[in-house]
Amino acid sequence: MIIDIHTHVFPVAVCTDRARFFEDEPAFRLLYDSPGSQLVGAADTLAMMDAQGVDKSVIFGFPWRNIETCRQNNDAILEAVTRHPDRLLGFCCVDPLHPGAADEVERCLQAGLHGIGELAFYTSGIDGRCLDSLAPIMALARRFDRPVMLHTNEPVGHQYPGKSPNTLAQIYALVRRFFDNRLILAHWGGGIFFYALLKKEVREALANVWFDTAASPYLYRPQIYSQALDLAGEEKILMGSDFPLLQPERYFKEMDQAGLSAARKRSVCGANAARLLGLE
Repeated sequence: MIIDIHTHVFPVAVCTDRARFFEDEPAFRLLYDSPGSQLVGAADTLAMMDAQGVDKSVIFGFPWRNIETCRQNNDAILEAVTRHPDRLLGFCCVDPLHPGAADEVERCLQAGLHGIGELAFYTSGIDGRCLDSLAPIMALARRFDRPVMLHTNEPVGHQYPGKSPNTLAQIYALVRRFFDNRLILAHWGGGIFFYALLKKEVREALANVWFDTAASPYLYRPQIYSQALDLAGEEKILMGSDFPLLQPERYFKEMDQAGLSAARKRSVCGANAARLLGLE
């Protein structure tokens, strides 16, 4: 079974008139101001899955500042997974800094969504205020036994829209503070798995952390797969396409270029996600 852990879905209103949603949404404008930045609905995601041989996808929206837009996007996710329960699984996405974020997460988890994310702090990094804002959301995740996906990125290298000023120290503070939560760090977790080689502390701190591959073809050489599997653990890597940014075939090709065995490819492309999401 092939599972794409990281895809974005938007309501029709956002797809057809994105500019109307730019006001007071600097992160959304940053990522989607360019007409070349695609916005898709659930039907587009299902068509991609059929074309690429993907059995199930995790879909989620965007961390909107406007709580009403946030609810509308989450409602679109709920509707999609209700219509296609055999193909789509939904995560609830919010802006953790909004005072109503925890209430919205509870509403969505009670309605049956499978997790929370992709939570992101695009303009601030993951500073102390952001960690405090995550506390009630993480408590709900523990209560409902749901994973939480967070946007992370490498703190060095070239700049691009959506690259936040997070640091490795901030990412490490996040996983230490919320050690009892199951966390998915998007975009390879900014490379923090490298420090699992340290003799003390870090490997244990990452015990409840998974890493997805979202945007990897734009960021890393294919060798990242074998390196990450060796350092983080074969069971901790999840294929996420970041669709519509990229399609799964790009990732499958790079896994082959990296020389992954069939067994390792099965783990990354679905078996690990199935265990994490309770689909086995």
